[in-house]
Amino acid sequence: MAVLSDRELKKFIEKGRIVIEGLKEENIGPASVDLTLGNEFRVFKHSEVTHVNPEFRVFKHSEVTHVNPREGLKEELTELITVPENKPFIIHPNEFVLAITREYVKIPSDLMARLDGRSSLGRLGIIVHSTAGSVDPGFEGKITLEVTNIARVPVQLWPGMKICRLTFETLTSESEMPYNKRKDSKYLGQKGPEVSKIHKELSGK
Repeated sequence: MAVLSDRELKKFIEKGRIVIEGLKEENIGPASVDLTLGNEFRVFKHSEVTHVNPEFRVFKHSEVTHVNPREGLKEELTELITVPENKPFIIHPNEFVLAITREYVKIPSDLMARLDGRSSLGRLGIIVHSTAGSVDPGFEGKITLEVTNIARVPVQLWPGMKICRLTFETLTSESEMPYNKRKDSKYLGQKGPEVSKIHKELSGK
């Protein structure tokens, strides 16, 4: 496998083989593409948790005490928050949220992409992905980000800021069953920060 350079990235994008809706040319790096933060965040509620975003919010106590991957995530455990224009999302210490990229990505069946957080944000204690560091051949949609603040102070995340980068690699051959052709593809075409759908594979549904 080989990593696409900026020269090849521009060719693939110009020919429509790689589609990144909303991409600015200045966000194409030497061997990667910078993606920016969207304005939707899925927050996980806790007992009597306060969350500033940007107004003061209080999530009421929930009777749900744990998450069972076989049953899926209960609706009352999360809330989708849309941040107004020119307002930050404040992520608190030890908080975990799902975010989304502004850009909508389409990857051909003979490429895969690797997602990395930005070093500048990592130095603030912001981890952009916990486990989801690769994007399958044939994937299409906005990319959900698993964001955690491991610092001891709250950090402002501004929609539109550079949040991560994608590095594209060629496969040895075209994928026989890319993501967009698999029956069990759970997040194809996603446009918001969707919760885990692991229950579909554990329950067989």
